[in-house]
Amino acid sequence: MQSVQGTDVMTSQTASLPSSKKVFIKWGLLGSIGILNGYATILMYSRGELAFALLTLILTALALFIFGSKKTYAHRYIYPGIAGMILFILFPLAYTVGLAFTNYSAKNQLSYERAQTVLMDRTYQSGDSYPFTLYKTDDGHRLAIKKGDQLFATQAFDLESTTATDMDLNQVDSVAGDKEKIKTIIKNKVALGAIDLHLPSGEDIRMSGLRKFAAVVPLYTLQEDGISLHNNRTGELLKPNMDVGFYQPVDDNGQFTGSTVSPGFIVDIGTHNFERVWKDEGIKEPFVSIFIWTVVFSALTVGLTVVIGLVLASVVQWEELKGRAIYRVLLILPYAVPAFISILIFKGLFNQSFGEINMVLESLFGISPAWFSEPILAKTMVLIVNVWLGFPYMMILCMGLLKAIPEDLYEASAIDGANFIDNFRKITMPLMIKPLTPLLIAAFAFNFNNFVLIQLLTQGGPNMIGTSEPAGYTDLLVSYTYRIAFEGAGGQDFGLASAIATLIFLLVGALALINLRFTKLSQD
Repeated sequence: MQSVQGTDVMTSQTASLPSSKKVFIKWGLLGSIGILNGYATILMYSRGELAFALLTLILTALALFIFGSKKTYAHRYIYPGIAGMILFILFPLAYTVGLAFTNYSAKNQLSYERAQTVLMDRTYQSGDSYPFTLYKTDDGHRLAIKKGDQLFATQAFDLESTTATDMDLNQVDSVAGDKEKIKTIIKNKVALGAIDLHLPSGEDIRMSGLRKFAAVVPLYTLQEDGISLHNNRTGELLKPNMDVGFYQPVDDNGQFTGSTVSPGFIVDIGTHNFERVWKDEGIKEPFVSIFIWTVVFSALTVGLTVVIGLVLASVVQWEELKGRAIYRVLLILPYAVPAFISILIFKGLFNQSFGEINMVLESLFGISPAWFSEPILAKTMVLIVNVWLGFPYMMILCMGLLKAIPEDLYEASAIDGANFIDNFRKITMPLMIKPLTPLLIAAFAFNFNNFVLIQLLTQGGPNMIGTSEPAGYTDLLVSYTYRIAFEGAGGQDFGLASAIATLIFLLVGALALINLRFTKLSQD
């Protein structure tokens, strides 16, 4: 009995060793991941990237919680999906909404502290400039400064590895050595630019060009309050304007006056970007026009593709039609070709001067429509191309739905003397509308954000006149947002673009809720 018990004890101890090693390895990995990501979070936070630091912290904490606890360890398989949803859906959405309440743009990208530092690093030439020459000597390099008829030179130094930033200039009659060529100065511009030279008169000079040194002093000096900057050149006092996100001169009464000083910094402006959409006529008018066109474009595309798809689905399933399989394959081909290829081909076909479509129209009717410059024609062209891209999908859907309708219903209808219109109105449509409605809503939402078509075919053109931001007659809301974000006349206005993107999200989200509602009704 003792030997058996001893054997059991030894066996249990031996079996526990691998388990201990697994636990050690597991917590070692989790600890390493936690330390590395914690360090990365601190670095992001120190550089002002609060959003990304918070994202890293959340993903790391979630991973440690799921993989470190026995109660949640069973959920480890869904962690990649949760992390992906947070990283690629929730975070971009929250980040975009957050930007909508700021003045973030091409001119306002820095934090307040960073903008202040950039301004304080600026310098200006406060005195005369003096030509210089770089000599190569046996002991190293020497800088020679010409001041009037006098020549001043430094001691020899190692240009390649020097860490000196201050050097005295002494008056000399001449400098022995070879003059370095301009390419050497360009190559060592950074090292030369970091050197401060001190003339015997007490004047300090720094490199101000590839051939000159000059008295260079800071342009701005930080005042005792820690926020105001004194312009040493003009004598103006600058303070941060938190309403616009720029440093700006102030008068004796502390009122902001004059022009702003770049770079700007990011500030919270509340709902100002949303208010601009409704109050700025240069934004409001094109926004309303583009919104109406977006809805009309999506609705017409869905309606036309459904009608064409249903007709073609009925034709290719007509039993009397010979070669139905060939016709079916040919009609599905546009769906198989990548959309961007088809769009670029159509862009060439509709070319006003060389396109085949205008050649045919001119030879038959003597007309050559300006597809890309007339708003109505441009919108018609966009609809034609989009219907061409979308009808095969609807045809496939309608083919499947038509197949699901029992033939007995049509046979009974034929006995009652009903025609094809009655069959469509009382049998086909009622049986197709329920399963088709969620798909139509999804297609509407897709075309609502059909950025690729507009960007590749017309780029939003023809452009509207008199708008505050770039806008075109064929722009959809999504392409309009893109143009504001990256093609704005007054700078890339990411804050305004984020506000419009937020509005688009709310509209598409409402469509998604309607879709879910109809899906639930169809299941009931």
